[in-house]
Amino acid sequence: MRCLCRAVGLSFPLLWLLSSGPVLAGQRDMQDATPEMVAEGLLRAAVESEARPAAQRARDRYRHPFETLSFFGIAPTMTVVEIWPGGQGGYYRRILAPYLAAAGRYIPVPQSSPFPDPVPAVPYGEVDMVLVFRAHGFMIYDHPAQAYFDAIFAMLRPGGTFGIVDHKGDEAVPQDPRARSGYVNESHVLMMAEKAGFVLEARSDINRNPKDGKDHPRGVYSLPPTLAGTLPFTAARARFLAIGESDRFTLRFRKPEEAESVHP
Repeated sequence: MRCLCRAVGLSFPLLWLLSSGPVLAGQRDMQDATPEMVAEGLLRAAVESEARPAAQRARDRYRHPFETLSFFGIAPTMTVVEIWPGGQGGYYRRILAPYLAAAGRYIPVPQSSPFPDPVPAVPYGEVDMVLVFRAHGFMIYDHPAQAYFDAIFAMLRPGGTFGIVDHKGDEAVPQDPRARSGYVNESHVLMMAEKAGFVLEARSDINRNPKDGKDHPRGVYSLPPTLAGTLPFTAARARFLAIGESDRFTLRFRKPEEAESVHP
């Protein structure tokens, strides 16, 4: 991993980052800033940037981008793949692309890409981090869900990180293999990730929402931002807005250091 903590002194990219004054505004002495402080300042600046659309920034209270990316251990010198970022204006893409622009590399894999097949832009076996946000455990798509987890494993270098946030299903309800409600049981994702070869490193409650009872008429799609099947100024819409966005699990996996990098 091209991580900050392995730099000998400060590499040229980190010196450049340190020289960008607004990043660490409020620090007593820029020259005393540690690489971790630089990374944190850059991430906070990317999240708080006014260049992000107001509608996306309004969702930060539900999606917690700074806390989520910090939990995953992202650093500005990493090569990071985001699976299906939602086009040029994707929520996390507007944070990750500028954050990684100076010293790292951001590789979006568009939803048009059936990525169980090789993706030409991805350096398989060399990626530091792969991120997946709200993909319904890959169960609503054409290929078998397990194939996606296997493909992510192949993208990462040994020791690389796989971070995933998804709509947390009710463990008392058996997993629908097509995830028609949009919810995914955390245990099911754990099973597929571990089958691919990943080791669970940590889980976080950053994106939990205890108001979400998960028993909505159109599943997760009844909730914002979709609000499917509701009309403005109705009691149902007001109820779903009061719940907020879905309850979500946040998991960080590691590809074992001894794992072989198998190129597709």
